[in-house]
Amino acid sequence: MLTKKAKYGLKAMIDLASLPPGRSTFVAEIAERNGIPKKFLDAILGDLRNAGLLSSKKGRLGGYMLARPSDEISVGEIVRTLDGPLAPLPCASRSAYAPCQDCEDITRCEVRMMMLDVREAIADVLDHRTLTEMRDLGGDGMASFVYQI
Repeated sequence: MLTKKAKYGLKAMIDLASLPPGRSTFVAEIAERNGIPKKFLDAILGDLRNAGLLSSKKGRLGGYMLARPSDEISVGEIVRTLDGPLAPLPCASRSAYAPCQDCEDITRCEVRMMMLDVREAIADVLDHRTLTEMRDLGGDGMASFVYQI
């Protein structure tokens, strides 16, 4: 499952992707618009900044902004930065592999084989969708239900 940290991080990144290019905003504003505790968001945005996904500036006109255009940031990058490897089990991870203590033969373990497929499916979706695409999913979903006279 996605942690609250990753969920809040994605919401904050979508918020920042909705700003005009080059514009910054303060943590408190992002937190208020998205219902995220400010103190928790401070730590999340710090992690995203350290990973090179955000930049920040101090002062009255400061705040956070995307370090790259939103169409150059994959959702997978954000999730990995905040939650770590995508694999549901360490034995199925590419970046943080660790064998299970109860597994005698990793080449024949049915659970591992299934979790490798799960990891690949998750990575395929998250690594091939950009922040721009994710932001645009939230368009006016009710528009298709509105009948104009």
